[in-house]
Amino acid sequence: MAEKQTEISTLGEFGLIDKLTDGLSAVNDSTKLAVGDDAAILHYPETSEVLVTTDLLLENVHFDLTYVPLKHLGYKAAVVNFSDIYAMNGTPKQITVSLGISGRFTVEHIEELYAGIRLACESYGVDIVGGDTTASHQGLVISITCIGEAERGKAVRRSGAKDTDIICVSGDLGAAYMGLQLLEREKIAGAGNKDFTPDFAGKEYIIERQLKPEARRDVVAALAEHGVVPTAMMDVSDGLSSELMHICKASHTGCRIYQDRIPIDYQTAAMAEDLGISPLTAALNGGEDYELVFTVPLAAHETVNKIKGIKVIGYICKEDLGCALVLTNGEEVELKARGFNPLA
Repeated sequence: MAEKQTEISTLGEFGLIDKLTDGLSAVNDSTKLAVGDDAAILHYPETSEVLVTTDLLLENVHFDLTYVPLKHLGYKAAVVNFSDIYAMNGTPKQITVSLGISGRFTVEHIEELYAGIRLACESYGVDIVGGDTTASHQGLVISITCIGEAERGKAVRRSGAKDTDIICVSGDLGAAYMGLQLLEREKIAGAGNKDFTPDFAGKEYIIERQLKPEARRDVVAALAEHGVVPTAMMDVSDGLSSELMHICKASHTGCRIYQDRIPIDYQTAAMAEDLGISPLTAALNGGEDYELVFTVPLAAHETVNKIKGIKVIGYICKEDLGCALVLTNGEEVELKARGFNPLA
């Protein structure tokens, strides 16, 4: 027998909020008052800089509930905001969560979504301090604002890269994009067939990278442990090419990255081959990997080489030299931003 589903209208806005936030407790000293009043109260010491970021996710633009479980969606929606704070060499501390909910969702659906958000916050030590809910005529809408802190003078911007800095990236690239391509392929294959079973055997890694990404707080911690402060940094949300070009534009520099140094996982390469896609294209333009791309002074080369999971992929050069990928045969190809554009 199917579980009983509760219409949201039976609880009302405040009843739903109370149900979703029941039992929440603050874990950060900077959270003085969280959920339950007209506004949250936060207090940061004078030694900190406060970082604020917001992401808006729209159904059928940023996610497809045909294959994205609500709990995974909630987790991902929170983590991608944490990633922005880590990308500025900071630590996420609080979030607010606002939802636009269409009539096809029940209380149980939204509880599942919120379970993912709460799990992400528990995992990363972040407090939920407020938000809003309203009706939506365009499916599910999720807006999360994250507040974080960085030690004064150590927040890293896009604009600090210098000529001769080296370019580093964490983890591997292209996996989330290939996971998305696999999910889309299986969605099409199973359309209209209620007995269809998707085939994800041997492809679990790329599926997880798409559905349940993680923010690279470990990389930020490792850099701090080794006394390295990046000169510029971004998370790879729209593709490596796009992020590097943002850094170079803000820093008034150019760059060179090397084809044979771009880290690509075996499952990513195998899936790309199956679908007739270049693994390099997936790595450069796929996006949603939420790895960190950053620059450090040349003098830090030996130090970053010792940090597990970080790879040096190129260097920063003068602005008039432009941004280019150096192929294995030595030929240079101009980098272009071909990542995800929701306004396209």
